[in-house]
Amino acid sequence: MTLPDPAAATPSARRTTLATILREWGRIGCIGFGGPPTHIKLLRDLCVDREHWLEPAEFEDAVAACNLLPGPASTQLAIFCAWRLRGRPGAIIGGTAFIVPGLVLILALAALFLGTSPPRWILAAGAGAGAAVAVHAATGLMPASWRSASPIGRPRQLRWISYLTAGVLAAAILGPWLVIVLLACGAIEIITRIPGDAARAHAVAPISLAASGVIAAGRLASLAWVAFKVGALSYGGGFVIIPLMQADAVSHYHWMTGGQFLNAVALGQITPGPVVQTVAVVGYAAAGVLGGILAAVIAFSPSFAFVLLGARHFGRLRGNQRVRAFLDGAGPAAIGAILGSAIPLARALTEPWQYAILGSAAMLLLVLKRGVVLTLLLAAAAGIIRAAAGAALPR
Repeated sequence: MTLPDPAAATPSARRTTLATILREWGRIGCIGFGGPPTHIKLLRDLCVDREHWLEPAEFEDAVAACNLLPGPASTQLAIFCAWRLRGRPGAIIGGTAFIVPGLVLILALAALFLGTSPPRWILAAGAGAGAAVAVHAATGLMPASWRSASPIGRPRQLRWISYLTAGVLAAAILGPWLVIVLLACGAIEIITRIPGDAARAHAVAPISLAASGVIAAGRLASLAWVAFKVGALSYGGGFVIIPLMQADAVSHYHWMTGGQFLNAVALGQITPGPVVQTVAVVGYAAAGVLGGILAAVIAFSPSFAFVLLGARHFGRLRGNQRVRAFLDGAGPAAIGAILGSAIPLARALTEPWQYAILGSAAMLLLVLKRGVVLTLLLAAAAGIIRAAAGAALPR
């Protein structure tokens, strides 16, 4: 199935101006706290329920297709909805309006948290929120992924467990080579499900290894490669960027300390817009404001390319057996990677009181089912209170 061309949009959609797209997508970019579920709800409320620009079935098909692509799915959905209204100009304006508000805010906060002498309360807030980040992993993604494997039978379930385990170990141990594990799990599932495609699947690992070797000298070139991995190779959505970035930013290039990376992840959670904007904080740590902007541009460029070049074929993509098989292998590995990222994140905690906040955050997130933004803000407040009481801040 091929999705309709923007020219075939509903009458109300055809009357939509670029100024309207700029205003509405910018509004979502400003109020979209809470990550992909919030973004999808806001887009559905606007495009389907309120303005009737898209049919419900078309919107759901777009959500499914974006979830099959690497990179931030909710960002791709925002770009797609704008493309559906006004073609490529609409996609560029809508996607940019969705991204920029959060990007400006997260760069401003990065300047505070990563400055040469940030105020003590800033450090305390980051330390408290960073403790909470260590528990925000993949628990919400696992049930749906497991259910998709269960009807196929025990061999598929065993492979799912193997892919999940591989992702956990890769995130905890391999760091920047995590991408190779994700691609390999996808290739194995293609070989298993579609034997005739074995030759094509075997080619995935050498290609990705070659890409990993193309890292030019220089800080900006290294930053560009890290941002490209985040935007083009992060199967599983925005949260899988955590293990992809951590080893590079902290251990390999030493742009940040472990505590500063925790702060970066927390900032990506409490600011509106895509979680992938965490890469802008890493960019800021590497090369200032220019580095933050460069990292964001490179990380989001694949999302624009996927939609601008392939939006008309999203329906066909959803029904492609090879794509589905690849994602069935890479998806559990990505979930495992998100789980595994909690291990090095937790190791970055240096003060006993941070572990107390970690336990409280785990209770809020996993038992009481409270939202991520609320949990992080409460953790930050707890950090400020602890600092005011004289507690030592992380080194």
